[in-house]
Amino acid sequence: MCQKLCPKDKKVSTEEEILNSSRVIAVVGLSPRHDRPSYQVASYLIEQGYRIIPVNPRAKEILGRVCYSDLTFIPEAVDVVAIFRRSKEVPSIVEEAIKAGAKAVWMQEGVINEEAAARAEKAGLMVVMDKCMLKEHQRICKEKVVNVEREDEFSRQG
Repeated sequence: MCQKLCPKDKKVSTEEEILNSSRVIAVVGLSPRHDRPSYQVASYLIEQGYRIIPVNPRAKEILGRVCYSDLTFIPEAVDVVAIFRRSKEVPSIVEEAIKAGAKAVWMQEGVINEEAAARAEKAGLMVVMDKCMLKEHQRICKEKVVNVEREDEFSRQG
């Protein structure tokens, strides 16, 4: 996992902070269809060691995990609420995330709701909007590997 490569003294982005500090991700709008972005992102995050909790009122199980109809029914703490729903549906999901005690909301690519983002931030949650968790994870891990390689090269020269 790329989290172990993060230098402690470096300022990190909100995306990196969320990915480094989170273990449990509730995916609202997770589809049972293999060809959907939500399924692909959740599968990738599972491979990276994150615990995924599907949230979809039309499914009982996705990716071999119990599926919940909304965030309020999840019986454990959630670090991040990843949102794969229409932008207009985000405010009610953010309210559920706040009530559930989530530390962050992450609106996937194409999901934008400024008012909901402001509400989440006001409640103390970290917010990412209009970005893909999978792509951000890969970008951050790639940057860390490159930076570690550069630091190793520099230390060999010095």
